[in-house]
This record gives sequence, structure tokens and C-alpha cells, in this order.
Amino acid sequence: MAVAVRPMSAAEYLATPEDRPRFTELINGTVVVHEPTILHGVAQRRLVVALTNWVDAAPGRGFVALPADITIDDLNVFAPDVWWVGEGRRPAVGDLYLDGVPDLVVEVRSPSTWARDLGVKLPAYEAKGVAEAWYVDTEARAVLVFRRSGPGAPAFDITSELTAADALTSSLLPGFTMAVGSIFEP
Repeated sequence: MAVAVRPMSAAEYLATPEDRPRFTELINGTVVVHEPTILHGVAQRRLVVALTNWVDAAPGRGFVALPADITIDDLNVFAPDVWWVGEGRRPAVGDLYLDGVPDLVVEVRSPSTWARDLGVKLPAYEAKGVAEAWYVDTEARAVLVFRRSGPGAPAFDITSELTAADALTSSLLPGFTMAVGSIFEP
């Protein structure tokens, strides 16, 4: 006999932060627990430091953060490994959640996350209007970049795969550059 379990709503998920394990997201109404690897943590740290240094180098460069609950819809609350919003969308001190989705999301590959990151989260980010997504592939030591050609573009219409010898840049982040190979250095 099968027991049907009602999917959890985003509101229910957000109402119980103290009852959740540390690395979780709500995906299609199910709480998913992640198991980050050491290389995942290295890549995440390198990216957040590089982006933070870029943000702090000049006024008006927005806000960068580590995972936080980002409501996608009633059954999905994602926590991108790193995210950035432009200055006009900077959260106020004391805000618990971002209003809307980030302008840039970064997802770092772990064995427990990659299929959902690409198969569920990427299309959801695209549908919700995220301007750019970086998918850091720790196995291939590469970054998959998904971009819109402009603010009105309805989908990610520019894609590229950057390898260790390439530089990671973005039109969202004028002057930001990072050697892809450095993302994976301890």
C-alpha cells in the first residue's frame, strides 16, 4: 500500500527554518538535503570572494551573497550557491528574503545536486527571469554560462562552456574577470 504525502508549500517551508537541516531546498514540494563536497566548498568560496572583491571595489555594484532562500513559486524555494543582484535590488538591512529572483545565480556541482540543478532549477530560473546563470562543473573543471542577450530576451539565448584557460566575465558585472582554472584551486 502506498501512502500519499502532500507536497510542502513554499510558505510552509519558509515558516520552519529552525526545523530544517542546514543544506536544503524545496524542489517540487519536497525538501531536498544536499551533500556538498570539499571541491564544491572550494569553488563556492573562490567565487564569492572574487565577486565580493568586485562589489566592494566601487560603489553601486550591487550585492553578492551565499545561499539564501529564494522563492520561485508555491512549491519551489531554491538556495543558489552564490547569487548577485544589481544595486537597485540590494536587500535592506534586516530583510529575511530577496524580493524576486537574483540577477545572477551560481550553482556548483555536487554529486547529490547536479541533475536537479540542470534539469529542474535551470529551467525555473530561466522562466522566472534570472538574467544569467553560471553552472560550475567540478568534475569537468569548467563553467557553463547561460545568458540572455538583453533585458527583454525571453530565454537564455547565449550559452557557453568555459574551461580552465578561459576567463569568466559578464556584461552584468562590468570589469569583473576571473580565471576559470582559479575557481578550483584550494
